[in-house]
Amino acid sequence: MSLPTILFVLLFVIVYSLLCIYIGKNVWVWLKTYTKGKYQKSFYFLFIMLAASPFLARTVTIPLFAWISGFWMAIIGYSLILLPIANLLYFIFKRKGIQWIGLGIILFFAIIFSVGTYNAWNPIVRHYEVNIPKKSELPAIKILAASDLHLGPIVGVTHLKKLINISNHVKPDIILLAGDTIDDDIEPFLENNMQAVMQNLHAPLGVYAISGNHDVYGNDLVRLEHYLTKAGIQVLRDETVLINDQFYLTGRKDPAEGERLEIQALLKDFDKKKPIIMMDHQPNELDSAEKYGTDLLVSGHTHNGQLAPANLITGMLFENDGGYLHKGTMHSFVSSGYGTWGPPLRMGSRSEVMVIDLHFEK
Repeated sequence: MSLPTILFVLLFVIVYSLLCIYIGKNVWVWLKTYTKGKYQKSFYFLFIMLAASPFLARTVTIPLFAWISGFWMAIIGYSLILLPIANLLYFIFKRKGIQWIGLGIILFFAIIFSVGTYNAWNPIVRHYEVNIPKKSELPAIKILAASDLHLGPIVGVTHLKKLINISNHVKPDIILLAGDTIDDDIEPFLENNMQAVMQNLHAPLGVYAISGNHDVYGNDLVRLEHYLTKAGIQVLRDETVLINDQFYLTGRKDPAEGERLEIQALLKDFDKKKPIIMMDHQPNELDSAEKYGTDLLVSGHTHNGQLAPANLITGMLFENDGGYLHKGTMHSFVSSGYGTWGPPLRMGSRSEVMVIDLHFEK
């Protein structure tokens, strides 16, 4: 391990520890008004275990740790907003009303956890209709697009079967999976036989997938491609298929893979009179995609912030951080994702599937 990496890890541990101490201290100040100062050692033992849950989830393949870690991440994030306000109120009211302040925060998290859970596990189907002014013998195609399934210890078979049911109801002509099929580690995918479930995704023009950054992080991308192929899903990594001699579908590698072809190189030999559909997990290169002839671009990655107010950050980072954007001659679609990363919660976003009715000139 290099010196910069060691220093970064050390800095992270120090900052994370200080945040946990800050949160734990505030929680104990509130709790001791009820316990009269008793059970302090028990509280701090449980709190340390909670603070250690993200590290336990990485080292022990027990789904419970992943769930606890996910909720803990949400608690940390919102505590950084709530606790400074609570501290200010605490001193404004001269240390009175601490119980009510604490109960207010508990109520806030109860709302976050209940609404966030509903949004995460009840996917919505969003319908779009666009036109491409290029000729095709196909008058139209219906695309089902989903991204960021994050299949793993949290998002599992039950949620995946909902996607199958949606697809069976929609009856798309083609299915596009725009990256992050797994959540870093392929083992939960294999242990729960999710490949067999994904075999039930069917469409007349095929089912296609691309890589996402979380497909790469666990060094399991090659294995994932193997099992997706066995499930009847074609993985495109800087590759293109000409479907029924009517339109092109190209899939880009994720930047996390390292070197990948530039869009100009990917599209240079295309017959630009035919419609061009592209999948690119991270919606970073909309200008290039539009400039070099992409008609429709499908992406994911942003989760539309997943937990507000993170959507304010994704809105600053990406030209299109969620939904539909008509950019010049190109139609950009960015899914907020079907699964979740980290907290199994969504606030200000919703687990979704996109259905795009794409019309051509006859």
